[in-house]
Amino acid sequence: MRAVSTDQFSHAFTVAAPAERIYAHLSVPESYVGLSPLLVAVRDVRREGGAVSYVAVERFRLGPLRWDNPIRVTMTFPEPGRRIVSDVRSPGRVRLTATVELLPEGDGTRVTESVTVTFPRLLRRFVTGQARSVQLARARELTRRMAAVPA
Repeated sequence: MRAVSTDQFSHAFTVAAPAERIYAHLSVPESYVGLSPLLVAVRDVRREGGAVSYVAVERFRLGPLRWDNPIRVTMTFPEPGRRIVSDVRSPGRVRLTATVELLPEGDGTRVTESVTVTFPRLLRRFVTGQARSVQLARARELTRRMAAVPA
């Protein structure tokens, strides 16, 4: 029996920008540097068919110590212009799938990010806490970035 757990959560928010601009931004791996607060680098970007694969580097800090965690990400675009799915594989048997859906709403866009994360049970509190914290920070930063760029 494998000692793994799965959690799911979702966050919806409105961004004052058209869905096309948000989609274009989120479709580029390099846009995630700083969008996700732990992400400090993107490398080895490969575009194959309808997918984009890359290695993202997360940086964790604990006082003067730091740890760089390379994670493998594959983005797919099941509904171009409307939905992006990111499949993330991290060391330590952690796997995360994030689905971003964009729905035009007035002059802006309703963004919904749904996350499913699977992890060893012993890491539950850490993994779920980090994933939820990053999700909320990413929403704030995306909202800020889209407001900072004229339409």
